[in-house]
Amino acid sequence: MNTNHKSQITNLRSQIANRKSQIANRKRGSSNLQPPTSNFQPPAIALILAAFIVLGVTYSIVTPIFEAPDEIYHYFLIKHLADGKGLPVQDPENPGLWRQEGSQPPLYYLIGALATFWIDTSEAEDLLWYNPQRNVGTPLDPGNKNVIVHTQRESFPFRGTALAVHLVRLLSVLLGAGTVLVTYRLALEIFPNHEHLAVGAAAINAFIPQFLFISGAVNNDNLITFLSSLALLLISRITHHASRFTHHASRITNPNWSLVIGHWSLLGFVLGLACLSKLTGLGLLILTVIILIVEAYRRRSARPLVGGVIAFVVALVVGGWWYVRNWQLYGDPTGLNMMLAVVGRRSLSPSISGLWGEFRGLRMSFWALFGWFSILVSPAAYAILDTVSLLALVGLGICLVRQHVISDLRFSIAGFLNRKSAIGNRKSGAVGVLILWLAIVFLGLIRWTLTTPGTQGRLLFPAISAISILLMLGLSQLVPERYARILVSVISLGMFVFATLCPFLYIGPAYARPPVLSPDEVPTGVVHDFGERIRLLGFKLDKERVRPGETLGITFYWQGLVEMEEDYYLFIHLLGRRRELVGNEDTYHGWGTYPTSLWKPGEIIADTYRLPISQEALAPSLIRVDVGLYEPSTGSQLQPQSVVIGQLKMAPEELQSSKFKVQSFNLDSKLALIGYEVDRTEFSPGEKVRLTLYWQAEGEMGTDYTVFTHLIDEEGKIWGQMDSQPLEGDYPTSCWDVGEVIEDEYVLVINENTPAGLYWLEVGMYELATGQRLPILNADGEVKDDRILLPLSITVKRKT
Repeated sequence: MNTNHKSQITNLRSQIANRKSQIANRKRGSSNLQPPTSNFQPPAIALILAAFIVLGVTYSIVTPIFEAPDEIYHYFLIKHLADGKGLPVQDPENPGLWRQEGSQPPLYYLIGALATFWIDTSEAEDLLWYNPQRNVGTPLDPGNKNVIVHTQRESFPFRGTALAVHLVRLLSVLLGAGTVLVTYRLALEIFPNHEHLAVGAAAINAFIPQFLFISGAVNNDNLITFLSSLALLLISRITHHASRFTHHASRITNPNWSLVIGHWSLLGFVLGLACLSKLTGLGLLILTVIILIVEAYRRRSARPLVGGVIAFVVALVVGGWWYVRNWQLYGDPTGLNMMLAVVGRRSLSPSISGLWGEFRGLRMSFWALFGWFSILVSPAAYAILDTVSLLALVGLGICLVRQHVISDLRFSIAGFLNRKSAIGNRKSGAVGVLILWLAIVFLGLIRWTLTTPGTQGRLLFPAISAISILLMLGLSQLVPERYARILVSVISLGMFVFATLCPFLYIGPAYARPPVLSPDEVPTGVVHDFGERIRLLGFKLDKERVRPGETLGITFYWQGLVEMEEDYYLFIHLLGRRRELVGNEDTYHGWGTYPTSLWKPGEIIADTYRLPISQEALAPSLIRVDVGLYEPSTGSQLQPQSVVIGQLKMAPEELQSSKFKVQSFNLDSKLALIGYEVDRTEFSPGEKVRLTLYWQAEGEMGTDYTVFTHLIDEEGKIWGQMDSQPLEGDYPTSCWDVGEVIEDEYVLVINENTPAGLYWLEVGMYELATGQRLPILNADGEVKDDRILLPLSITVKRKT
């Protein structure tokens, strides 16, 4: 007898022993609805829950109030209820401070109101000091991440509205912790002999930074996420154990019907609460119906449907009143039409490329995209998370093939038992339920995305238990069983470290005010007074040269001279070729965090900005840094109106020598003319000759030389000329680097009275202050001339 046969016999004996034990338990009146036994080790999940609560509170404190998406609207609906004003009636013409959230099912807001009704929040609206340049939904823009300007009224110890917001945030953290615990229990229900998978799934759930961020915010997603996960756990338990009960019903003489009805009633109660939390709860009803129908068909019994009726009656009693109210008020039981009237519908259906762009944003905002979708983490982090997700997907495919789930799902989505392999099919059916619920949530998200621009990763959180378990299951298939626990440890630790770093590397700095300095810390530099109110003590650039598409960092050192009531805007203009605007910023100081009315007289701040340089900026060129201050309501500027405080160079792109005629002329070993181009060689009087010169710096130059270009006849008389510093003065020779090649165009207008004949072009350089030309040297370094006569002729025809 081979090893495989021995293993099969051992498994069969184990299953027979388990069945005998189950029958004996039923005869003693024990419940079939107890959770499966496992090697449950409380310290593992307890440690994860403790870490989650600590991190959740950290996220809630580091993130200023109202800086989570829609938190303003969520909180003001809670305040409306806490003030005893009852459920709002939505009016698109006057939506109130809660805006579209007034159309949401009210359970989360009622709980929040019960937790905070005793707090005096009369100053709440005074805290809504909106940042006029707030950055919402454009994470690539580097500044103005704060939607609200924050003041000392929000500081610890919390009081008033700040206290109320933080209390509701704490409630959200506890709901998030409940979700993590349910994820753990659900995974144990599916994999009773693989606790490490349950630990790994709980860790993934707990340490997704975006889940922590939303768990630390006032948001009804926290309640629907917890209730959805709890409903999944109840569905899994009831379906599994009810199917076992049905299979052995003929052998049971005294079934505990009250206990069975109680469990179906509990499921209905949770479904009803979910429907009172968010419309996503209706998806749980769809999931339950599908599972009951498939289960009834597979068992050839109506008993699952009877249990389902009990659950739906309870759910209707608990949550149905809200939908009846909506029907009476709006003619729409969901209230969705009224919500869309407030939040706005898409004017056009999104294109495929547009949807792909939104999908990219969905991935990022599922893992980590903080603020009002404006604070990114490192691109490397997204790449790693995407890679892990793809690996998990591959592993999940391997698992489905191994468990024969693809064929099993056609017959048993909810089946947890198989006469040949109880554990195998139980696992398969449970995984099918998770996938089905994820599909329902994702389809709901697609429908919402097609209706209104609202693709957000947090909208997948009602399926986060399913996602976490599926991710852990998929990854576990990629390593041998003996390394699975090591894999769980690595994933848990990695996610924990990443989640711990995010508040301090990304969230906190985005809302930090500029640091206050002592006079000794300010670098010496230019000093300008603006309207005798604000003094610029100096500035610092983070680099001396940039290229188009790069980012320039600038730090300004400001001092308030007097106490100010006005909030002045700072404008920064980066002026390139022909004073073209190649980068700019208009903002309150501190990139929106520190308006001038908050400044203390004499206080010095280091105010840092990062300005992207336009990809279309013409290079090479000097970039001049122009700054000024103005009052935004009137546009009036503080004198002086603007000041060019400094400059840097925008380096040229490398030029290919094939672009021009190569012929080198040495100008005093400082630079060389290495090529030239003329647009054509035949002209009429009054026309323009376009001459392009290609210079190469041969040595460092401290002088800004002027180029002369002349159209001359045989006697040297000038019939057209243009003298200018290179690139019309926008890239003087003093800023050229050794080896740099500069493309420099000149336009010479031929005099109207120029006679027909042959002419030549002479070029060179001179110092403007003295008129002294740079000598032209031969190969031996001897002076050959003070001009370069280009080896081509220009023909001027008679005017017709």
